Parts: sequence; C-alpha cells; structure tokens
Amino acid sequence: MLQQYLDVAIAAAHAAGEVIRPYFQTALQVETKADATPVTAADRAGERVIVDMLRQHFPEHGVLGEEFGAQAGRGDARWIIDPIDGTQNFIRGIPFFGTLIALEQAGEITVGVAYEPVQGNLFHAAKGLGAFGNGERLAVSTLTELSQITLLHGSLDLLLRDGYWEGLARLARATRRQRGYGDYFAYTFVCRGQADVMLETDVKPWDIAPLKILVEEAGGRFSDFTGAPSIYSGNALISNGYVHGAVLALLDAQAGG
Repeated sequence: MLQQYLDVAIAAAHAAGEVIRPYFQTALQVETKADATPVTAADRAGERVIVDMLRQHFPEHGVLGEEFGAQAGRGDARWIIDPIDGTQNFIRGIPFFGTLIALEQAGEITVGVAYEPVQGNLFHAAKGLGAFGNGERLAVSTLTELSQITLLHGSLDLLLRDGYWEGLARLARATRRQRGYGDYFAYTFVCRGQADVMLETDVKPWDIAPLKILVEEAGGRFSDFTGAPSIYSGNALISNGYVHGAVLALLDAQAGG
C-alpha cells in the first residue's frame, strides 16, 4: 500500500508543478498571511490540485496544507502539503523551490515527496522502501568527526531570535565548513551525502515532513533541537547520523550561551 501512496503523491506533485510553473518569473500579486509569510495565487492553485488528487484516491485521509489548513479524515492517516516550499525564491524568480508532500500515519511519516517544478528534480521515500533522487538511491555521508563535516543552516536572524546563536558559534568553530541555505533543497544535500548536517528554526510541519522520511531512508537521522523525532517542535536538525549527538550537544542553547 505504501507504494500506491507514494505513486499518487508523486503524480500529485507533478500535477501541481504543471499548475505552478506558468506563474514562475511573472508579475505576481503577493499577499502577506497572518504569520507574516508570503502567499501567491500559485501557492493556492498548487495546493488545490494536490488536495483534489489525494481526495480522489484516498477520500478517507485527512489533509494538513500550508495554505488551506487542516481537513479532518476518517482514520489516522493524513497528508501534509506545502505546494511551494521556498515561496520567497519563487517570488524573486530564483528556481530553488519545491512542492512537498508527506503522508503521516498514526503520527509517523511514512511517505515523502519533494519535487522541483522548474529544475525537474524529484526526491521520494517510503518507509522501508529507501530514498531516491531522480531514480538513484540516496545515501548519507559516512563522516564521523565534526572537524570533517559541512554544516548547513537556515536564517541566522531566526537562530539568533530563538536563542541558538552561541550554539551555532560553537558548531562553526568545531566544523570544517559552514554554509547558509534554506528550504527543502538544503536537506536534500544531506540526503545525497553532499553535506552532513542541516539545521534551522521557525519551521512548520509542512516544511519538513517529507524530508524526515527522506533522510531516514537515506540512512541518516532527523530530530528537533532536543533530540526528539518530532516535526511539530518548530525547529529541525538532520544529519548523517554519525555526528547527530555531537551537534545536539554543541547546539544546546543552555550550554555556555
């Protein structure tokens, strides 16, 4: 059944991409939502396409979408959707944005899809079935020392706001290389073994749900900043698994900062 869920999620992501792509690099009307994040007609149109397709195939499932919120289902399964992760990039004509879809069953993420409507890259995973990028099996790196790794991070102002500045400074001193990236694509670098850690704060469940199963099926680890495997904590850390504990220890906002 997981394969069927995955196949439909991939089809829904492609269908959303067909709707979203014509809006790219056009004059968009941008609205600001209550949480101060931007939204466009493309976001809403993309989410409608995804929800319609998922409802057609799985009418008993619930839905949690960034743009239209929660719709209850009749069981313990629900889809978590972000039609455009990286809306700021999309608005500014930068092609690094993606459509994210995940299936949560009884509180566990079991299916994840990340599709890039402009670049065409497709990442997907299902529990026990592996993680893949454009048809090739994904695997995290095998580096075990912080002094060897590449660390990716999200917005510095948000890490500062949420009390992790000193922790990030400790990690910067301990790691070989640090780069600021954002949104889903930074996480895919870890899943592909091209980077070793990605962390950010101020994230919503739809920002990270499919990335959790992607990194886990690629052999890595996902957690919040306390080490709990939750997508609902507002922050996220993924790694190759080998350095996860060491990163958490240095990141701890209470340790020396």
